[in-house]
Amino acid sequence: MARKRESESKTRKVKKPEYRSFRLHKKIKNPSKPIIGSFKLMRESLKHLLKNKKLYLGIASVYFLVSLVLVSGLIGGTDYSTVKESLSEVFNGTTGQLSIGISLFSMLIGGGNSITESGSVYQTTLIIMISLVSIWALRHSYAKTKITVRDAFYKSMTPFVPFVLVLIVMGLQLIPLLIGTTLYSIAIGQGLAVTVVEKVVWVLLVLGLFVLTLYMLTSSIFALYIVTLPELTPMKALRSARELVRYRRWTIMRKVIFLPISLLLLAATIMIPVLLFLTFMAQWIFAFLSAIGIIVIHSYMYKLYRELI
Repeated sequence: MARKRESESKTRKVKKPEYRSFRLHKKIKNPSKPIIGSFKLMRESLKHLLKNKKLYLGIASVYFLVSLVLVSGLIGGTDYSTVKESLSEVFNGTTGQLSIGISLFSMLIGGGNSITESGSVYQTTLIIMISLVSIWALRHSYAKTKITVRDAFYKSMTPFVPFVLVLIVMGLQLIPLLIGTTLYSIAIGQGLAVTVVEKVVWVLLVLGLFVLTLYMLTSSIFALYIVTLPELTPMKALRSARELVRYRRWTIMRKVIFLPISLLLLAATIMIPVLLFLTFMAQWIFAFLSAIGIIVIHSYMYKLYRELI
């Protein structure tokens, strides 16, 4: 009888499968629910912003006004009207107008406005602040809590230091990509890669390092949203983020890549006609759209974060 009880206490259990990055193993079935598609994700995130448009337009307006004073110097820099006239002498017809619009848009997103060193510091600080405000507002608006623009700015700055520490970790994760692009520039500039095969090898190296960087950032980016919760340290947030994306990292990577591509196309659709027909207002409109864009980015990513929970 004693032996029977002893055998029951030593019942063998099947070990649960474990997943470890960059190691070969049998495919583990994803235990989580499927994630909605990228287009639906974007549509629902925009729908939420429109539903609370008064709040988010207020947040964007505050950022826009402060940015004009501290960063852009009330809009200066490149004279796009003059550039447009110069390009009109080269390009003609409907196709030419489109070429002019694309050229001006490339200049605009490429940093046509000169920003001083102090302006860059202000801009970075403002982006961090507007990110914290947006995340706080999204969390409370999804919870259907009645909040104001003032509440969002006053009550969202508590996790500023943990948020910055997570950003520093993400900056360190960009090192492989920076190394790859630097080596590629040296190889091309110094003539180390001459033949097509050599250039392809270097491109593949940079692409591999880009995928590695994106792979690491795919989890860390969600730590930005987790660390804003009460009593969470950056390390706990990073560990929670890794657990959040487990088994689904490659699927999430595709949705993260979709975001900048869709925003670039949306910005081009709006700004190219503005640059062609309202050139004198282009910089003002683009500055305000940039403020809206930051909120849209966080709305999309926060919606994705909620889908993963």
